[in-house]
Amino acid sequence: MSKIIEGLKYSESHEWVKVEGNIAVIGVSDFAQAEMGDITYVDMPEVDDTVDAGEEFGALESVKASSELISPVSGTVVEVNAELEDAPEKVNEDAYAAWIIKVEMSDPAQLDALLDAAAYKAQIGE
Repeated sequence: MSKIIEGLKYSESHEWVKVEGNIAVIGVSDFAQAEMGDITYVDMPEVDDTVDAGEEFGALESVKASSELISPVSGTVVEVNAELEDAPEKVNEDAYAAWIIKVEMSDPAQLDALLDAAAYKAQIGE
């Protein structure tokens, strides 16, 4: 059974969002990392890049597959998790501690379109 954290927002493409003021901390769900298997590489944007809700901002690669990362919100990347460059397996160890990017949101109302923990749990069938 996948770990799902109350208070986070989730996208249908399995990214999670933790809101800290106007900053969206974004990572992938425990369900997503479990489905992918051992993560071997995390492709991330650069700081100051712009991301758009519903658009690709990077990718995860594993021994089994490659999967696009889809931004749940629009805005400007203010930080990337540099630890993942040398240790992508941290996503497997704790998907919620291993955030990928932090985005200054240009439209916080986009959060309203995301799923809460109960809705995400229903989506993945748990």
